[in-house]
Amino acid sequence: MQTVDKIKPCFPLFRDDNYKQVISNKREQFEEMHAKDKVAETFEWTTSLEYQELNFKREALTINPAKACQPLGSALCGVGFHKTLVYIHGSQGCVAYFRTYFNRHFKEPFAIIADSMTEDAAVFGGQKNVHEGLANASKLYDAEMIAVSTTCIAEVIGDDLNAFINNAKNEGYIAKDFPVPFAQTPSFVGSHVTGWDNMEEGILRYFTLNHMEGKEVGWNGKINIVPGFETYLGNFRVIKRYLKEMGVDYTYLSDPEEVLDTPADGEFRMYAGGTTIPEIKDAPNARNTLLLQPLGLEKTRKYVEGTWNHEVPKVDIPMGVEGTDEFLMKVAEITGKPIPESIAKERGRLIDMMTDSHAWLHGKKMALYGDPDFTLGLTKFLLELGVEPTHIVCNNGSKRWEKAMKKVLEASPYGANAKVYPGADLWHLRSLCFTDKPDFLIGNSYGKFIQRDTLHKGKEFEVPLIRIGFPIFDRHHLHRMTTLGYEGAMYILTTLTNAVLERLDEQTRQMGVTDFNHDLIR
Repeated sequence: MQTVDKIKPCFPLFRDDNYKQVISNKREQFEEMHAKDKVAETFEWTTSLEYQELNFKREALTINPAKACQPLGSALCGVGFHKTLVYIHGSQGCVAYFRTYFNRHFKEPFAIIADSMTEDAAVFGGQKNVHEGLANASKLYDAEMIAVSTTCIAEVIGDDLNAFINNAKNEGYIAKDFPVPFAQTPSFVGSHVTGWDNMEEGILRYFTLNHMEGKEVGWNGKINIVPGFETYLGNFRVIKRYLKEMGVDYTYLSDPEEVLDTPADGEFRMYAGGTTIPEIKDAPNARNTLLLQPLGLEKTRKYVEGTWNHEVPKVDIPMGVEGTDEFLMKVAEITGKPIPESIAKERGRLIDMMTDSHAWLHGKKMALYGDPDFTLGLTKFLLELGVEPTHIVCNNGSKRWEKAMKKVLEASPYGANAKVYPGADLWHLRSLCFTDKPDFLIGNSYGKFIQRDTLHKGKEFEVPLIRIGFPIFDRHHLHRMTTLGYEGAMYILTTLTNAVLERLDEQTRQMGVTDFNHDLIR
């Protein structure tokens, strides 16, 4: 029993006899469970090749897709602009989901407002919600910009944000000169990556499309950086550090680094940092625009090339050695600034680390899942480390992603046995982990259920999860880490190597049986 002097968390509380009895009674009286042997038989069947073949024939069902919906991405994009209020035209439940998703990953408040469409708006349209919502939001929240996007309910009935916002201004609900960029972000197509891209393009279009007179490519001497859907705050910091060390002036077009990492000093900061409106307006005057996650930024690329006349370089995400080399050399080429010795030394330290850990990583088989640019960049780095990728799952991966992945894998002997799965989900990956077991699984927190299921079959079948990606709900402070640049490669290398060594320690702890290899020095 719980007492004031000794309060237990749910584990081990639910292992107390009285709670075990409550759970047992619930199962017997209400759950109408199948017999344990039938459950065990069915579980065993789901680990078989026969089940895998059926699993991969699924067409009308997705199980744990390892992606989120468009407005979640649009919210992350919007919050990266100075004093910008993220506004979702749709139901309150959807917006509560977005808030909690980010709260649980960043462990920070994440301000999003909704105009709370209900049944009447779903039937008659949501224009009234937009008008009243914009009026209230502009008065209450001291924003300099309101970035509007949509959820399913608004998109299914065809709500037109452009018309609604213009009508709101014409009818006096909000000042005509108040910035309200928008993006139509239907949840039933694309993913959070698409939503980020749509919102970015919407904001850039709002402030520059009809204001290109007098703009001149290269006039301000800067380069623009478009991060894409980025949830590792260290990645903002490392790219900024590289550019500062090179003496390159830059503008981040969406920069949530500060607002998602505010200090606990007694002051609540609803807004902090972010790209300012003058910086957005000045962005067409930059020398060029670099996309850090180009596979997920197609709409932004087309706008920047077509309207700003920037020749967007074709470089991949700056992960690993080659990816970071390409990025830095492209910055040097565009700006004429040399790569300083400080960055060259950092690269050398990474190579030294890779050499130190090579014996432990060489030949290890790892499956991975995540967004298109993340999986592409991580796969390239795994190959550099001598790791053998086995199954690469990307639910929101396109044919372009698949083609890029196959090209990378074919260029390395370590990629010879890898397979890529665009459109697959984590239930597909679960089957693959049983029938073609990798040594480790790399991805977000949702992979822990694959580790649990493989362990349930037997310790020898367990596939340990290495948490790199988004979201990370069940570990703290990993969102502050870095995965881009040489610094990010050091973090990934350290994480992978120590996971391998921890697993080896776990396998060699049995006294007098396996501890002949329970070494002090690895």
